Amino acid sequence: MSRVVLDIETLGEPLESFDETRQKYLFKFSETEADRAEAIQKLSLYPTTAQVIAIGMLNPETSRGKVLFQSDEALKETPEDELIQFKSGSEKEILEEFWMDIGHYDQFITFNGRAFDCPFLMLRSAILQVQPTRNLMPYRYDASIHCDLLEQFTFYGALRKFNLDFYCKSFQIESPKSHGISGLDMKQLTDEKRFREIAEYNLRDLQATAELFRRWETYLNI
Repeated sequence: MSRVVLDIETLGEPLESFDETRQKYLFKFSETEADRAEAIQKLSLYPTTAQVIAIGMLNPETSRGKVLFQSDEALKETPEDELIQFKSGSEKEILEEFWMDIGHYDQFITFNGRAFDCPFLMLRSAILQVQPTRNLMPYRYDASIHCDLLEQFTFYGALRKFNLDFYCKSFQIESPKSHGISGLDMKQLTDEKRFREIAEYNLRDLQATAELFRRWETYLNI
């Protein structure tokens, strides 16, 4: 069975890109400045208010992979003998390449992908008129196609959910946040044109998820 770990990074659109009606809707329940700031921060969580700025794919058995990411300039691909290929393009271009690649795998592995990454990718693709090549939201209780580790570690909601950083520390796996960058830093990194650092953070997410998958497959997939 061919497998791939999947993870995305997203960034909310600038507030001024929304018309007055949509801004009013976004701040519908914001009564204070703190509420407004939180609402703006949450723009990154929804495919109707944010872009995909990086898509990572990693084979958990060979550790070979690819990170597609947005950049304001073309980036030369890494040499063929390196394990990870970095490739930049527009949001539409990286989505198009993702859909060409994902069809080669029998199983895709995520952390909270059913509630975030997968529907986000599908809806952003529809908004940008990019044709998906497969359904990323198959039957929930069959991990043979989509193995969402958050659902597996909580036994489909029987236990409390924790974030990826917490599970990594619990399993003594290096956390993606150990290098001082988190998902909250995507705007600053983008504003400063540190696009490669976004891609490298995405890769650390992939590597941590791949190691969690190995633990799940060895000790819990029975």
